[in-house]
Amino acid sequence: MQTNLLSLQDILPLTCSRTGNCCFGKVIYLNPWELFHLAKEKKQTQREFRDSYTDFEGIRLKFDGKIGYKGQQACSQYVDNFGCDVHLGRPLACRLYPLGRQLQSKQIHYMYQGAEFPCLEPCPEVVDLEQMQVGEYLKGQKTDSFETAQDAYLEMMQNVADLAFELLLDTDLAALGDKKTLAQWRIIGNELPEIVVKRISEEWLDCLMIPDISDEDPIAFVSKHNNLILTKAQEKFGNIQKPQELHEASVLLMALALHLARGLGANPKELSELWIDIAKDNGAKE
Repeated sequence: MQTNLLSLQDILPLTCSRTGNCCFGKVIYLNPWELFHLAKEKKQTQREFRDSYTDFEGIRLKFDGKIGYKGQQACSQYVDNFGCDVHLGRPLACRLYPLGRQLQSKQIHYMYQGAEFPCLEPCPEVVDLEQMQVGEYLKGQKTDSFETAQDAYLEMMQNVADLAFELLLDTDLAALGDKKTLAQWRIIGNELPEIVVKRISEEWLDCLMIPDISDEDPIAFVSKHNNLILTKAQEKFGNIQKPQELHEASVLLMALALHLARGLGANPKELSELWIDIAKDNGAKE
């Protein structure tokens, strides 16, 4: 599919006609910061919101509402003749739509997919509304803190994966010729999310997706979450020495990293292959 890169000065038909057609048939992945804000706006606990309105223990918003545009189901938060029930807490993907965003080599790129601007088919009336610059649109959608949280979670994802590396490479596990661990990393990267969550205990899933943190600052929120994960991993795995225990811990932490990666919109298969190659370059075997 054609990708159209944008500058912040590009002018597009970004004024919303508020038909709600974009609230049908989408796939909206979530990070823990977004889950926190959705629950807050819904006036629920994070656990209540996660269990009621998300799939795969919190990483994807449910689209199980009424049938509407093109026979597709609405987002679980869409209210007929009203709109989004959690609009102020909506996730980054909803704030950006119809734009996409990619962080690559520390550079942020905005874009849209397809030969035609995505709004034109479902909402052709937008051509009669005021056009605006991409930067102006992003400012109006208040994306800043959500973009900050997204990028911070990408770093946390790598930190969790690094723990899996340490358990494999900085112990006797790889030195003893272990070949099971990388094989399991590859399997996890190819598994469906409903299978991956079965690998992870409820305790770890809760720690990953609904941490007991309520800081409004995205950097502080993710920093506290990162420290929570690292501390828990140290407590659980800091003193293990048996190869089987090291293997199981490495596989668990890699499953956590890849599950979080999916919620961040990353490709678990590509990531697992990248991390396997890095581990091999550092002496691991498969």
